[in-house]
Amino acid sequence: MNAAVPHKIALAPRVPQELFNPAVSTEVRAILQQALNGEELSEAQGVVLFGTEGAELDALTATADAVRRQRVGDRATFVITRNINYTNVCYMGCKFCNFAKRKDDPEAEFFDLDEIVRRAQEAWDRGATEVCIQGGLHPDLPVHFYRDMLKAIKSVLPGMHIHAFSPFEIWFGARKSKMSYADFIQDLMDHGLGSMPGTAAEILDTEIRQQLTKDKLTTAQWVEIIQTAHRLGLPTTATIMYGHIDGPEHWAAHLALLRTIQQKTGGFTEFVPLGFIHYKTPLYLEVAGVRPGPTRHEHIRMHAVARLMLNGWIDNIQASWVKLGTDLAQQMLAAGVNDLGGTLMNESISRAAGGEHGQEMQPQELIDMMRAMGREPVRRNTLYRPLEIFDRAAASDAAFEALPQSLLAGGMA
Repeated sequence: MNAAVPHKIALAPRVPQELFNPAVSTEVRAILQQALNGEELSEAQGVVLFGTEGAELDALTATADAVRRQRVGDRATFVITRNINYTNVCYMGCKFCNFAKRKDDPEAEFFDLDEIVRRAQEAWDRGATEVCIQGGLHPDLPVHFYRDMLKAIKSVLPGMHIHAFSPFEIWFGARKSKMSYADFIQDLMDHGLGSMPGTAAEILDTEIRQQLTKDKLTTAQWVEIIQTAHRLGLPTTATIMYGHIDGPEHWAAHLALLRTIQQKTGGFTEFVPLGFIHYKTPLYLEVAGVRPGPTRHEHIRMHAVARLMLNGWIDNIQASWVKLGTDLAQQMLAAGVNDLGGTLMNESISRAAGGEHGQEMQPQELIDMMRAMGREPVRRNTLYRPLEIFDRAAASDAAFEALPQSLLAGGMA
C-alpha cells in the first residue's frame, strides 16, 4: 500500500477548558497542547499521559475528545458482522487464552465448510456485510483449509467481505503450505480475503511476549506479516491486549511501533484496544503477580492516549463492548473513540476466558448508545465507508440528562 500521508489540519481543535485547571501540571498541559497542535507525541510523553489521575485525566479525555472531533467529526460508526471461530483446537499454549482445547477434548470444535458457509449465509440474511473468521491452530488442519473457506463463502456470497486470519494463522498456514508469507497472503487475496485482523499482537515487546506465548510468534514476525499484507494491498486492523504483566512503558512503545508501521504502509484501518479478560486463563490462575485485567481508568487512558499518539495516522479508534461492557464502551465515545465495533452475532474467545458482556449486540442498541452521547450513528462497511446514516437528533433529552455532566464535558473522573 502507498505510505499514508497525515491529513493536514486546517484549524487546531478548540482548547478544552479542562486544560486550564490549576491541578493540571505544566508538563501534562504542554503535552496535551502539543497533541492539539497536531504534533507527534513521544513514547516518554505517552508514559506521562498513562499516569494521569483526577483533573489531569479529565484534561486528557477532553483533549482526546477534541482531537477526535477535529479528525473525524461527530459521527460514530459500527458494522454488522458475525464472528466465525471455526475451531477452538490449538496446541500453541498461550497462557492468556482459555479458548484453546486439545482435539480429544469433549468441548473441541471444528466446523466443516458447510457449517462455515451456513453461518455466513445466516449473517448475510440478517444484514451483515462482513464475517470475521479466526480460529485455533489445529495440528490436523488441511493444508488448503484457509483457501477453501474463502472459496466456499465467496461461491455462495460473492458480496460478503471476509475479514479473516490473524498474523498467527498466517504464520501457521504459510508454514504448513511451505509458502512465503507474501505468496500465502496473495493466494488468500486471490480467493476472496478482503482484510485481516491485526490480532495476535498482544504486547509488541519481546520480554512480555516470551512470558505470554513463549515467543511463538515474535514481535518481528508479527510486524513482518502485517507489513507484507499492507505491501500487497491487504488492509488490516491493529490491536493491543493490556492489563496483565505489562505497564505504561510497554503500552506507549506498542503505540509508537504501530504508528511507525502506519507511517511506512498506511495499511491500518483502525486501532482496537483489547483489555485482558483474566477469569479463567492460565496466566492469571497459575502465574504470580498477574493483574486481573485493566482498571477502569486504564481503559479510559488507553483509548484516549491512543487517539493522541496515533493522531494523523490512524483515525479510527474502536471501543470493544465485548471487553468493556456497554456502559464503559459508550463512555469511551467521550474519550477519543469514534467506533463501537460490530454486532458480532457470536463471540467465543472472550466468553471462554470468562467474559461477561455477551456475544451479540443488536444494531439498534449500538445506535441508541451513540445517540445518547450526542453522536450521529453511521453503519459502515469493514473499510469505514458509510452505508447508512441515522439522525442523531432522535436521541431524547432524557438520555442526555441521565449522563454525568463531567462526562458530557469530556471528563471521566
